[in-house]
Amino acid sequence: MMKRSTWLLLFPLLAHADEIGSQYKEQAEAGDRRAQYYLADTYYSSGDEQHARFWAEKAAQNGEPDAVALLAQMMMKTSLPDARKLAEQATLAGSTNGEITLAHTLVNSQAGKTDYPRALSLLEKAAEKTDDDAAVDAQMLLGLIYANGSEIKEDDAKATEYFKSSSMLSRSGYAEYWAGEMFRVGEKGFIEPNKQKALSWFNVSCLEGNDSGCEALDALSGE
Repeated sequence: MMKRSTWLLLFPLLAHADEIGSQYKEQAEAGDRRAQYYLADTYYSSGDEQHARFWAEKAAQNGEPDAVALLAQMMMKTSLPDARKLAEQATLAGSTNGEITLAHTLVNSQAGKTDYPRALSLLEKAAEKTDDDAAVDAQMLLGLIYANGSEIKEDDAKATEYFKSSSMLSRSGYAEYWAGEMFRVGEKGFIEPNKQKALSWFNVSCLEGNDSGCEALDALSGE
C-alpha cells in the first residue's frame, strides 16, 4: 500500500465511502491490526477522519505502532502537545512514521520546547530508508526545515537536494510544490507565510514538469 503523505492533508482525495479500503475490511474486522491500520490510513487519505480514527484506535489498542503515529498526525490539527506525546509513544514502539511526526512537532514551538538537533537526527535516519514510503515525508520535512531556516541556518542547496530526493520517490516536482504551499499558507509555530519563497518553490516545481506547480505559480503571481 502506498502510504499517504502527511502533507497531503492539504489536498484530500475524493472517494465514495463504500469503496474505501475494501481490500482491508475483512481482515480488519477479523482483528488483524495491520489491516486495521491500513484501513484507517485509507480512510484518512480520503478525508474521512471519523472512520480513520475508529480503525486507528482499534489498531493502536491491538499494539500497532503506526496506528499510534496516525493518531498523532490527526492530533496535530487540534493539540500539538498531545500530538508530540503520541508521536513519542509511536517512536518508542518502533514506528518510522512516528519518528517523522515527532520530528515535525519538535520544530513547532506550539508543541512545546523545540529540539531541532533531535528532529534532524530522526528525519535523517528515516530519510535513509528509501524502500519505505515514509522516506518521502522525511525528505520533504528536511527540505522544508533547511528552506525555512529559523533555528538552523537557511540552506537552499540542502533544501533543493532533499526536495529532489523526495520527488524522485513520489512524483516529479511534488515536494517542491508542497514546499510552495507550505510557504504560501504557513504553519503557526514553525513556518511564517512567505510569498517570495512560495513563488520560488512553485517555480522549481513547474520547471520539474509538475502541472500543479505551474498552476500555483500563475495563481500566486497574479495576486
